[in-house]
Order: sequence, then C-alpha cells, then structure tokens
Amino acid sequence: MNLAREPASVKRSAATARPAPPIRKQRSILFAKFPPGQVPEASRFLGTVHDLELERREQQRALGVAYDLHQHSLQELEGTLEDQGYHLDNTLMSKMMRALIYYVEETQLHNLDAPSRVLKRSQSEAYTHAWERHPHGDHDDTPPEWREYK
Repeated sequence: MNLAREPASVKRSAATARPAPPIRKQRSILFAKFPPGQVPEASRFLGTVHDLELERREQQRALGVAYDLHQHSLQELEGTLEDQGYHLDNTLMSKMMRALIYYVEETQLHNLDAPSRVLKRSQSEAYTHAWERHPHGDHDDTPPEWREYK
C-alpha cells in the first residue's frame, strides 16, 4: 500500500546498485487525548504498510513503530497519519523531540547519498607542505654571496 503522503526527500531510488545495510529505527508516535480511540484505529491503518512493525501502547496513547530508514521515516509516517485525520500530541516536548528526530533521520539519509571523498592524498603530504611554508630554524636569510665573504 502506498502511503498518502510521500515526500520526495524521504523515498530512496530503486536503482541503487549496492545493497545498503538496514538502518533500524524504533520510535513512538504519541497521540492527543481527544478524540479517544486513535491508537487502535491508527494501528489498523498502519498495519497494512509494508516493512513496518507496530506495537500498541494504549495506556500511554502511543503507537510503537519499528522500521528501516531506507523504507520509511517518522516524518513520513506521522504526516500520513495527520493527513488521514489523526491528532498527534502537540505538547512542547513532543514537538521538540519530533523535530530532532526528523532532522536526525533526514541527515542520515543525506549522508548515505553523499560520496566519500579523500581529503588528503597521503597523510605525510599535508605535513610536508606545511613544513615548506613555515619558517624554521635551518633557514638562513643571508644571501648566498655574503655567506662566503670573509
């Protein structure tokens, strides 16, 4: 089942040549007090999503979700729930935690796409260039013709 809201920054391309190891995430989606009964309904709704593990926590008004970051993100899941009319917890702490998790997951996905680049060709090359440019004790500023003057 395709989720109703699929941000382009979250979805991975299917043409990736190298298989990436899974990045497992376990998060909690907190629901508002009103309307009551959102946890079982949201559990049934998200239960049809592929590669998503769910755990009901009705006493805490929460739904535990476990997923691979290559397949889903918390922002995608919560956005889909909000689009379907569910009300998430909007306390300041929940908003801050949600924003932090969104940022961390987005950064991880961005870093996975970034090519690895070598900063220096060799470890000693950086020190060699620095030594050549730095004035040190074995440098004589005397012109060559004055060095042999007696």
